[in-house]
Amino acid sequence: MTSPKVFLSHASEDKERFVLDFARQLRENGVDVWLDQWEMKPGDSLVDKIFEEGLKEASAVIIVLSTTSVQKSWVREELNASVVNRISRGTKLIPVVIDECDVPESLRSTVWQKVDCLDDYSQSLQRILSAIFDVSDKPPIGNPPARFSGAEPLISGLTRIDDLVLREIARLQITENNGLVMFDQLRAEPALSDVPQQELLDSLEILGQKYLIKISYVLGAPLSHVVLTDFGFQQFAEAYVPDYNEVVARIAALLVNENVCRNEELASRIDRPVGFVDFVLNLMESNNHIKMSKYIGGQSQVWQISPSLRRALLQS
Repeated sequence: MTSPKVFLSHASEDKERFVLDFARQLRENGVDVWLDQWEMKPGDSLVDKIFEEGLKEASAVIIVLSTTSVQKSWVREELNASVVNRISRGTKLIPVVIDECDVPESLRSTVWQKVDCLDDYSQSLQRILSAIFDVSDKPPIGNPPARFSGAEPLISGLTRIDDLVLREIARLQITENNGLVMFDQLRAEPALSDVPQQELLDSLEILGQKYLIKISYVLGAPLSHVVLTDFGFQQFAEAYVPDYNEVVARIAALLVNENVCRNEELASRIDRPVGFVDFVLNLMESNNHIKMSKYIGGQSQVWQISPSLRRALLQS
């Protein structure tokens, strides 16, 4: 990267108290500063060196404004040339104010960098460097929270937050085979960690009103736990399980053709969580396709298969 060339306009009275140290620090930070003390030798033409070399080649001009410099006609000449260059060539013009002084009219519409302490102006220096190198310290734009981003919900009537909450409940209950999803557990899920508690509670209430979940309350707490309803599972699965219908057909075939009747064996044969199979069996039972018994420990077994399931399997 080529070092930017910067012309430093100032009054000679400000050299020792600020300008020399300031110029050194700019050079230490990769800025090719044009300072008369370093660039001009006896016999050089002031006009040629300053206006044809210093100002003409500069990509930025720093004007050090003090009670002394604003009175100097020479500084005003350099300022006038800089203003012309800013208009004609896009040269940056950076006013650095080190005293309480009357800023020239031509700089009133330019953002100044104030230096309040000449012994420690590190923060001001960093802002000046950002202007010279055209670098912003504005943080990059990150990704919005999950409840505001992503694709539109696939389940009709749900907002993004409701859809996200339902998917997290389904994941916890089906994939991790949790019979109950405790509120504190749901609240701690990474995808929901930035959701305000009241917003989460409102979403759960809405999901309950739509019969997608069941909510259990406990005295002294917002709520105890939630569970996915069979209807809620069906809505979730049809929207977010790509091969849902094929999996249901596979379970039906195992029941009818191979007499695989225990939920755990069905889950093993189709390589799905037991919780997923339990919901499918519940839906089959509610549609009068099967009858089954459930036992302590989560086991269940189908003991009757309706002709309607055999017929549905033949038609699929």
